[in-house]
Amino acid sequence: MANTAVVVKEGSPWRGGVEPMKVSYGKLMMWFFLLSDAFTFSALLITYGLIRYSHPAFEGAISDFAFSQEYWPIPEMVYDAIPFVHGVHLPLVFVGIMTFILILSSVTMVLAVEAGHRMDKQAVEKWMLWTIVGGLTFLGCQAWEWSHFIAGTDIAKNVASNNFIGANLSMNQYGPSNFAALFFFITGFHGFHVFSGVMINFVIFYQVTVGIMEKRGHYEMVEKVGLYWHFVDLVWVFVFTFFYLI
Repeated sequence: MANTAVVVKEGSPWRGGVEPMKVSYGKLMMWFFLLSDAFTFSALLITYGLIRYSHPAFEGAISDFAFSQEYWPIPEMVYDAIPFVHGVHLPLVFVGIMTFILILSSVTMVLAVEAGHRMDKQAVEKWMLWTIVGGLTFLGCQAWEWSHFIAGTDIAKNVASNNFIGANLSMNQYGPSNFAALFFFITGFHGFHVFSGVMINFVIFYQVTVGIMEKRGHYEMVEKVGLYWHFVDLVWVFVFTFFYLI
């Protein structure tokens, strides 16, 4: 059999020894990881949607709503509290604040990446630090939301046949048992991603402050972790839509 040779043009983006499609291998691998993670979150949210619509919805007026195991709860009746304010119905206000904080941290990450392109060490430090603060603030808000969700709300919102207060993995006052289980698992899984992102951002922030990026001559690592952070923010938009709006 005659030997065959594959001739690759000099300008081909897939020529061996160069960056494919002019993207570094590090960023390419990050994209592969984010794609696989997107499949995981998609499966979780699709599962939530299927389970959500396998349960009946409350059909009366919102003013007549009461928590029951017989139907899926109305989100604005579950997530209606904010810290230090008791007895005031503020539907989705706190989770809206959480969402704004996380999106704002994505903006500061964009500014950190842009500063890295300009090799501006001080600006990278500043915006990376604000990104970390935003992530920690979001995690603190989520911890409060979890504690409030677990502790439960006023029994006056429960129908007579449902006197259980609070929530755990097997039972909750708000509605069917799957409601709390999915809330803990999906928001917890996303929270773990935020926590991981904060830890990674802190490591990169430390490397920037001690001059490691300056010695390398580029701030590509800031861009890589920026991709992860934007992904985490984007996923929260879908989690917010499924849990708090539907």
